[in-house]
Amino acid sequence: MSSTSDRIADLRKSYERAELSEEASHADPLRQFDQWLTEAIAAEIPEPNAMTLATVGSDLRPSTRVVLVKGYDEHGVVWYTNYASRKGRELAGNPFAALQFHWVELERVVRIEGRVEKTSDAESDAYFASRPLDSRIGAWASPQSEVIPSRSVLVTNAAKYGAQFLLKPPRPPHWGGYRLVPEQWQFWQGRKSRLHDRLRYTREGGAWIRERLAP
Repeated sequence: MSSTSDRIADLRKSYERAELSEEASHADPLRQFDQWLTEAIAAEIPEPNAMTLATVGSDLRPSTRVVLVKGYDEHGVVWYTNYASRKGRELAGNPFAALQFHWVELERVVRIEGRVEKTSDAESDAYFASRPLDSRIGAWASPQSEVIPSRSVLVTNAAKYGAQFLLKPPRPPHWGGYRLVPEQWQFWQGRKSRLHDRLRYTREGGAWIRERLAP
């Protein structure tokens, strides 16, 4: 019996759903992203707002994790997390990161690279207040990325902070938003015979330069 490792080498898929041309794409990458995310939501694919966040620590080792985009505009792409987590510590030492969306059902990938900054306290407060109560308590209960002896630590912490704050937990000082300010976007559309469409947008001065890359 062959192992899974042996079998995956034979997995194949032909990408034939759509195309991405310079003529049909937007000159502004934010508009292109908005169009594709809107289409991903309309297609009802699982968690279209999920994105992989890549950071690099002081040891020069990269790490990735999945986070959820919570806003985007001409200023950048926003998500929220624990500032004391591994990603928070890495961003404090190296404020450059990369994001990736993979919408499998649409055969599309979006990659974004740029500098990361914290959102304002007002922005973080407003978003935190909009979260469900259990999520707000969870932000206090979880010492994210730290070693804990068992799940009971989280349950105990949640009970403690729930009793302390009742229905109005404030935003923890260690929790808030990040904004990646894009310096480069890439849009990838799967095509037949592995001749995929791949457009890159790079910032030059106040303008975006759009170029086609070989797949």
